Amino acid sequence: MTSYPIYQLDAFTSKLFGGNPAAVCPLETWLPEETMQKLAFENNLSETAFFVKEGLQYHIRWFTPEFEIDLCGHATLASAFVIFNYLNHAADNIRFTCKSGPLEVTKKGDLIELNFPARIPQSATAPEALLKGLNMTPSGVFKSRDYFLVYDDESQIRAIIPDYNYLNKVDAIGVIVTAPGKEVDFVSRFFVPNSVIGEDPVTGSAHCNLIPFWAQQLGKSTLTARQLSARRGELFCEHKGERVIIAGHAVLYLKGEYFL
Repeated sequence: MTSYPIYQLDAFTSKLFGGNPAAVCPLETWLPEETMQKLAFENNLSETAFFVKEGLQYHIRWFTPEFEIDLCGHATLASAFVIFNYLNHAADNIRFTCKSGPLEVTKKGDLIELNFPARIPQSATAPEALLKGLNMTPSGVFKSRDYFLVYDDESQIRAIIPDYNYLNKVDAIGVIVTAPGKEVDFVSRFFVPNSVIGEDPVTGSAHCNLIPFWAQQLGKSTLTARQLSARRGELFCEHKGERVIIAGHAVLYLKGEYFL
């Protein structure tokens, strides 16, 4: 039996029990994919991140309890926090490689900045199940990896009650709902059909869509954002053409070992 380190953090928050929890599992060599998937299922968090150091960079992978995903913001932020604070990483930047290409992470004070690819949502037609799955009619429907529904007011985002009897018929990894914010530039929520996750607390990858959209709508490149889940999340954003900056805080909840 071999022991491996594990950390759990709350990302995109400066307060414990806020933001989005993620498990982080540093590895010296890759475990079998089946084992990583079982560990993610056992952790029962929206994502578990695994990474292996390869020269001067880290190869990172993310697993939900059910499947591997191509991009995850909050678990990348959590992984960077672990590398910066617990793995003797002296520099203020980290380079990750993943299925979605290179990802640069920079520490600026107590903020961690993620440099992610922009995913500009395109106008789309909403399937009937998507509209029936939400109790609010959007003013606009778009899609990239996820469906992207725009509303006129923050109060509508707060009032949405998802009906998974319908949302589970939608063929998409996620459903983003968003509107202009009252105290921040924009707000959002993120629903995950056909998943034990249901509503994701704070979704970094969704902001790959949200940032370019709201930068264009509001005519500004630097934005603040809030995800209106029960746990809440705060994000500090910048649109940089084909890339976006997604920054936030993280808080350590636990560190320990698992045994295989």
